[in-house]
Amino acid sequence: MNERLQQQRVGVLCGGMSGEREVSLRSGENVYQACLRLGLDCVKIDVGRDIAERLVREQITLAYIALHGKWGEDGCIQGLLELLGIPYTGSGVMASAIGMNKLYTKRILEAEGIRVPGCVVIDQRSPEASADAALQRFGLPLVVKPVEEGSSIAVTIAHERENLVHAARDLARRYGQSIIEQFVAGKEITTGVLGTGDLATALPILGLEPVDGKEFYDYEAKYTPGMTRFILPADLPPEVYRQAQEIAVQVHRTIGCRGVSRVDAMVQPDGKIFVIEINTLPGMTATSDLPAEAREAGLGFDDVVRRILDSALEDCTFS
Repeated sequence: MNERLQQQRVGVLCGGMSGEREVSLRSGENVYQACLRLGLDCVKIDVGRDIAERLVREQITLAYIALHGKWGEDGCIQGLLELLGIPYTGSGVMASAIGMNKLYTKRILEAEGIRVPGCVVIDQRSPEASADAALQRFGLPLVVKPVEEGSSIAVTIAHERENLVHAARDLARRYGQSIIEQFVAGKEITTGVLGTGDLATALPILGLEPVDGKEFYDYEAKYTPGMTRFILPADLPPEVYRQAQEIAVQVHRTIGCRGVSRVDAMVQPDGKIFVIEINTLPGMTATSDLPAEAREAGLGFDDVVRRILDSALEDCTFS
């Protein structure tokens, strides 16, 4: 083990105040137990508005961020840790903020020639007009989603105009900035990436097939055992499989991620790959995708946690 890592007091930051709080608590508990098994001096911290005081009081010298959603995955906690001079796992402030924002992620990836579904931004003053614009541009079905939520929270697939307009109005009211996205039919896949820059490498690709009538990999399917069929490695032609891994690493580098990420995509029957989003703090629960992919690559859960912690010490800079 990295000698520097053994000298740290690790704070596992979890819980938080987002809609993904419960998932984060599960991720945090798993990471905390891994840190104990690794023999590290560590403490689990449920993040609240007193987090700065807690970090100082607990004398944390290295933070493992197991938060998901707003205030954890969007650059907020990263900025605080930088102010306190505490190295942390995962991406920096800018990459975290970009990765959390589905709209800006799309724009950046498109500029790099990476294929993404088209979208229409919902005008909060006139959601119905936005719905009709998306209908005219893409046709049904359409995907309606908040710009800054994870775990498929509030994502809807609309098959009729009435449902589309209702979803657009609801999301504009409840979540602020939201989008109506082109629906891409095909195989749903997700690819974990470990490392930073030129050293970033893709894990085996996981294919996802929701069961029990689920239309897509929604929040319930993500976190309820038995509600999703995992296909690992994903059932793709060898050339498409290789290309999907290369795209995942390209997305990781383009957004500026470090340490770890997970890239979600759809593969059409003709082999075209559409990147849906990037997760800069992948879940680490018992049903999460990244740990399953790591196992397929011969990496145990504790190995992944150690590698992510090592990367924080090696790659985390405050410049």
